[in-house]
Amino acid sequence: MKNKYRSHNCSELTEKDVGKDVILSGWLHRKRDHGNLLFIDLRDHYGLTQCVIENKDKNFNVLEKLKPETVILVKGSIVKRSSETQNKDIKTGMIELKIKNFKILSEAKELPLPVFGEQDYPEEIRLKYRFIDLRRNEMHRKIKLRSDVISFIRKKMIENNFLEFQTPILTASSPEGARDFLVPSRTHPGKFYALPQAPQQFKQMIMISGFDKYFQIAPCFRDEDGRADRSPGEHYQLDMEMAFVEQEDVLKQVEPIFYEIFTKFSKGKNVNTTPFPRITYKESIEKYGTDKPDLRNPIELVDVTEIFDSPDVKLKIFKEIIKNNGVVKAIPTKDTSSKPRSFFDNLNNWAISEGASGLAYITFEKDKNEVIGKGPIAKFFSSEALKNLLKKCKVNEKGSIFFVANKVDEANKFAGIARQKIAEELNIIDKKKFSFCWIVDFPMYHYDEKDKKIDFSHNPFSMPQIDLNNFEKTDPLKILAYQYDLVCNGYELSSGAIRNHIPEYLYKVFEKVGYSKTMVEKNFSGMIKALSYGAPPHGGMAPGIDRILMLLADEKNIREVTLFPLNQNGQDLLMNAPSEISEEQLKELNIKNLKK
Repeated sequence: MKNKYRSHNCSELTEKDVGKDVILSGWLHRKRDHGNLLFIDLRDHYGLTQCVIENKDKNFNVLEKLKPETVILVKGSIVKRSSETQNKDIKTGMIELKIKNFKILSEAKELPLPVFGEQDYPEEIRLKYRFIDLRRNEMHRKIKLRSDVISFIRKKMIENNFLEFQTPILTASSPEGARDFLVPSRTHPGKFYALPQAPQQFKQMIMISGFDKYFQIAPCFRDEDGRADRSPGEHYQLDMEMAFVEQEDVLKQVEPIFYEIFTKFSKGKNVNTTPFPRITYKESIEKYGTDKPDLRNPIELVDVTEIFDSPDVKLKIFKEIIKNNGVVKAIPTKDTSSKPRSFFDNLNNWAISEGASGLAYITFEKDKNEVIGKGPIAKFFSSEALKNLLKKCKVNEKGSIFFVANKVDEANKFAGIARQKIAEELNIIDKKKFSFCWIVDFPMYHYDEKDKKIDFSHNPFSMPQIDLNNFEKTDPLKILAYQYDLVCNGYELSSGAIRNHIPEYLYKVFEKVGYSKTMVEKNFSGMIKALSYGAPPHGGMAPGIDRILMLLADEKNIREVTLFPLNQNGQDLLMNAPSEISEEQLKELNIKNLKK
């Protein structure tokens, strides 16, 4: 594009342009004063071009005094750099622009944070001046990656015959899930809209409307606390739904798309091929201690309760836990023979700092022809018990085994955390890999210990894996659902389900958690009405765009891949939101502000 501001951008000039007169505009990225020569790196969205001016030039003194990030226009001719000043790391590194004239387009004040240098700066400053933070090369690259990934996703969905629709942003409040963001209605005093936590009910209605495949890059709003892998307030997801499908149809449709996304944008990392492993929820909890397993970690948990409960083990504290319906989970490692005692002591101290009583362990070594146990609890095991441990945990004399004993849920959970910690300490997690899997067969219900009642464990609109005629006869805690999560490297990227499309069955499902038919009709009137006029079997999922970007950009914090994020307290430091509004606005909305 050529206009009065530029004939070229700052990354496209090469040796073939030597001798040309050009116009460039951009930000003054960096200055280097060599006395008789002043070098300026001019930056725009596309890249850098080195510009040079001699001290005898009339513009030298003005350029010399300009502050970094001032926006300037430069005119000049392209010359080849001398061999010792060439920079082969950038596209324009073989040439420079010899400045003949320039113009200040917008002068910059003293910067609150530097753009050149990529130094770490406090997040509060970075978010307050996000427009400057986004100029930095790393941040600029990550936000461009976001655009590229979303464009690629959209292209792939359209290629797979999905239609893109936009569902309402102003909708009704939902009694399920996180807190809603509410919007007061001016024209209906005392009533409120809600921003959608997800387009769940609308996308099901799209299927009921006769469309076959739908998607959108959907904004979702949840009034919940932020954390490293979850934005407070809002996030974006690839929302999708398909008609006349079973669970396997959805999985097979989605996984090639994810394989392509991560292969294209992974910067050379390996991606496991399709089909991705299907792991049941039960197996995942037992093997990995979590329903979000990091399969780059080769360690698998083993239940060794039976061995600890045998007469060959004299460890009273563990036997007492087993007697009170507890279990013992083993975390076997293959090669720790070179690790000093301090390695094991540090892991024990870490476990205590995490609220556990410690992390018991046994190391092994060969004495003549026999493998013997070493460590604080080894003396409580007979040689037969040690042999059984080695066999069950598939460990030899070079390995070691860590143990967690507690109630089933607590033991699995902490063993899963310890599994990951031990793998990190041993450096056995393959960081050059994306390992996808599906977690399937989630329980429909769980027992809420706090409220002493049965509650949904996942999505209440999911189809149970049991016929309606047998639903009433079955223990609700044994009912599985057609629900599935897509997991990669320990992160849940998406939840999905085959939907319950039969109104009579929905009433039954909600009845188990204390909802009467009247309550279901009141809270989900639109959905029940739609399902009552002929609904196809349907299902879908909603992968989180932000978490996909986190993994591709190798970031631990979701704010690093979000254009204008809220901070962890849900505040927009750039625009000063949330903010107070005037009494006049409140009056117009029929709202009274009760100040604490």
